[in-house]
Amino acid sequence: MLSSYRQIFAAPGSLAFSSAGFIARLPISMTGIGIVTMLSEQRGSFGVAGAVSATLAIAAGVLGPAVSWLIDRHGQRRVARPAAALTVVAAIGLLLCAHFEAPAWTLFLFAVGMGVMPSAGAMVRARWAHLYRDEPAKLHTAYSLEAVVDEFCFMVGPIVAVSLATNAFPESGVLAAVVAFTVGIALFTAQRRTEPPVHPASAHTSSSAIRNGGLVVLVLTFIATGAIFGSVEIVTVAFAKAQGHEGLAGTVLAVWALGSGLAGMVYGTLKPKGSLANRFFAGVLMMALSMIPVLLVASTVQGMTGLLAVGAALLIAGVAISPTLISAMALVERLVPASQLTEGMAWTTTGLAIGVAFGSAAGGWVVDAAGAAGGYWVPLVAGAFGVLVALAGLRRLQSGIAAPGAPEPAGQTVDLER
Repeated sequence: MLSSYRQIFAAPGSLAFSSAGFIARLPISMTGIGIVTMLSEQRGSFGVAGAVSATLAIAAGVLGPAVSWLIDRHGQRRVARPAAALTVVAAIGLLLCAHFEAPAWTLFLFAVGMGVMPSAGAMVRARWAHLYRDEPAKLHTAYSLEAVVDEFCFMVGPIVAVSLATNAFPESGVLAAVVAFTVGIALFTAQRRTEPPVHPASAHTSSSAIRNGGLVVLVLTFIATGAIFGSVEIVTVAFAKAQGHEGLAGTVLAVWALGSGLAGMVYGTLKPKGSLANRFFAGVLMMALSMIPVLLVASTVQGMTGLLAVGAALLIAGVAISPTLISAMALVERLVPASQLTEGMAWTTTGLAIGVAFGSAAGGWVVDAAGAAGGYWVPLVAGAFGVLVALAGLRRLQSGIAAPGAPEPAGQTVDLER
């Protein structure tokens, strides 16, 4: 297994940009929960804290693709550095307003400003695509690695942010995220030899990548996926609190991410057969079905045993996540031109961000109305919506990657059956 991953780091500079990218994307999993923890402790209100965090998620979803659009046209270093500087300035403003108890509207203003944060994950994947454009097996492994890195970030980041905010001072979780982001982007953009070249102006179109019908299917499916993520997080916290073990909620969620990370590691060493679009649909279907055991055990088993049972069910449910996301990133490359690759990937991130914000809110509403166990209906319904969207758009995905006039693959052909 490890030999497959060693091969992708044979390219000069690959370890450097991948490591820097990890540091740069770690704040994604720290910032939202860090803001919630900070403001809930300072102001005693989860309502304001959650609203500011959701504002950041929506702002990133709206502004992120625009930043990535600029990156595709002008280069990673040229755009990411000033965008990162604006992000840091806005984050510092948010921290100062929170510390000095400024009016609530100032928090929302700076949260919107933080939405220009460049997508480190999309930029890292674009570099892998540039390196292994003609080696689909290696690129498949590289994307699998990045999916595992994402899961590791979401295992470690929230724990670090919450621990700092509760044990040091309220602002420390968000402050640590700002420091990590600044260092990560500086190190990443310093890696010039692996930066994808800017495509000539003739390769760019005036329209956005989102006008691609297949990409629309992926984004809508990712909204459903994000709703699963956001609702499971808040409902699991509520369920653990209802069982009298609120402190174990982070551990249970980490187990969920662990299942996804392990699956991604294994998936990266395989040579999957069959249609890429069909594999994506199968993954979406499995994510939805995996929510059924979680709902059942939460509704029937209580106490510490119930919490352990939910953790075990989430561990199994996590297995479907990474392979689905890996297939989705590969589909983006087949659907959009190379000159729009970063933007295309950023649109999937937008879908996730919108879904997380909606799922968190819906999960909280259902928990308040029907109890913690009943809250697990939200990710199940979101998963079912994702299945319907993916099924309805399956033919469009298949034709989009097989049509003779389809865009030239930006990095990998992905169909490894040959």
